[in-house]
Amino acid sequence: MPEKNLNTTHQSDTVVIIPTYNEKENIEAIIKAVFTLEKDFAILVVDDNSPDGTATIVNQLQSNFPNRLFIENRKEKQGLGVAYIHGFKWALKAGFEYIIEMDADFSHDPNDLPHLYNACKNEGADVSVGSRYVDGINVVHWDIKRILLSYFASKYVRLITRIPVKDTTAGFVCYSRKVLETIDLDKINFVGYAFQIEMKFKAWKHGFTIKEVSVIFTDRIRGKSKMNGSIISEAVFGVIRMAVEGLPKKK
Repeated sequence: MPEKNLNTTHQSDTVVIIPTYNEKENIEAIIKAVFTLEKDFAILVVDDNSPDGTATIVNQLQSNFPNRLFIENRKEKQGLGVAYIHGFKWALKAGFEYIIEMDADFSHDPNDLPHLYNACKNEGADVSVGSRYVDGINVVHWDIKRILLSYFASKYVRLITRIPVKDTTAGFVCYSRKVLETIDLDKINFVGYAFQIEMKFKAWKHGFTIKEVSVIFTDRIRGKSKMNGSIISEAVFGVIRMAVEGLPKKK
């Protein structure tokens, strides 16, 4: 049996990890949207010391959702990948069977969470990906340049790595615990855009089954996007490095 942290008593088998930095406009609404679903999910907010008081809002909500809403406060903003790895380790220690990544800004529809869960729990997937590109291009409120950049970035990743996933940069993903236990989380190299690619690549290289679930991605309405040029360049050059190095050989 996985180790249970006595401070994280919960009843659900699934935790949704939501990393935050200055998400006060969205955080209460996204938490309540997840908790209105028929499936019983827990939520872990990993906050990177948001100066806008995001963590305070979560702390105030915890009394309304005992044993379902948790928060980890980090001292500084170190990148999306670092926040998720912190959340992954917490979730494994707390004993969750399924761990889902989701943004705070409603770009990922909470109503799709049960579909990602079912793909892993009932349909044989080890990893399920909320995919924008498995069924055409399902993106709302992006300009054409950003759509093309994202779409062709995923095609580029498939070309270089041969991974059979159409939306490799997706950040709406469900992992079964055995995947996160197998991947050496301390040896994830990337912290930005490429983190999502690297996690899928390593899961695939370890032989895990990845299933794409069609979702509609909607750009944020409130708050500020964290995307920038250095994040994209990390992905472009990081993919080549991943493809060349593959997985470290076992001694």
